[in-house]
Amino acid sequence: MKELSLNILDIAENSVKAGASHIRITLCETPELFEFSVADDGCGMDKALLERVMDPFCTSRTTRKVGMGIPLLKLAAEQTGGTVSIVSRCEAEYPKDHGTVVTANFHKNHIDFMPVGDMISTVATLIQGSPDIDFLFLHRLPGDREVRLDTKELREILGDVSLSNTEVIMWIKEYLSDQYNDRKN
Repeated sequence: MKELSLNILDIAENSVKAGASHIRITLCETPELFEFSVADDGCGMDKALLERVMDPFCTSRTTRKVGMGIPLLKLAAEQTGGTVSIVSRCEAEYPKDHGTVVTANFHKNHIDFMPVGDMISTVATLIQGSPDIDFLFLHRLPGDREVRLDTKELREILGDVSLSNTEVIMWIKEYLSDQYNDRKN
C-alpha cells in the first residue's frame, strides 16, 4: 500500500468483519515519530492465529490464500526503524473482555516513511460502510493539536438519521477537514 491511511482502512475493515461494535483509531505524531493504533471489541484471535498473523500466507479469506496487509505494514514500519505489534484476546477465552489492538510506529525522518495519506476519506469510508458501529477517531498532532470525531456523539445529535446518509458523510468530511485546516494555523 502506498499510504498508511489505506493500511488503517484495511485493519479497521478487519475489525468490522470481526464483529466489533466499537472501533478506536488513534494517530499520534511528533516531528520525529508517527504511531497509529486500531483497537476493537471484535471476536479477537486465538493464540494460534495470533502467532501466524504476520505471515503473508496466513489469511481468514476464502477467496485467496494470501493475506498481505499486516506483513506489508510490518515491512513498511521496520524499514523506517519502527515496529508493529498485535495484542488480541479471543472471545472464546475472554467472553467479557475480547478484541484486538494493532499498533504500528514509524520514524518520520527515514527515507522509507510513506505518506499518511487521506485520513478524512478513510474515516468517512468506514462510517459510510458501517454506520451502526461506534467509531472514535483521534489524531494527535505536534504542538498539542488534535483532530477528533466520535460517532456516538453524532448519533445523539442526529437521532434516527443514518450516518451513511450522503449529507452526513459530506458533513463528516468537512468537519474533519476544518479541524485539520484550523490546526495548521
